[in-house]
Amino acid sequence: MVYKKIDLVGTSTESFDDAVDDALDRAEETLDDVSWAEVIEQRVGIEGRDERQYQVEVEVAFALDDD
Repeated sequence: MVYKKIDLVGTSTESFDDAVDDALDRAEETLDDVSWAEVIEQRVGIEGRDERQYQVEVEVAFALDDD
């Protein structure tokens, strides 16, 4: 089995956990065979915003189709 890894950034105005769910939900909607994910970085956007934006960079791995 061969896997590919990509980085995604999830966002939320509520929490880091919700930001992770945002990224993983999108990955599972658009990719087949999502196998695992690792949170690489967390940050909060505050400049020029009325509310905080929680951001997470998530590395997602998924299996490539066997041809």
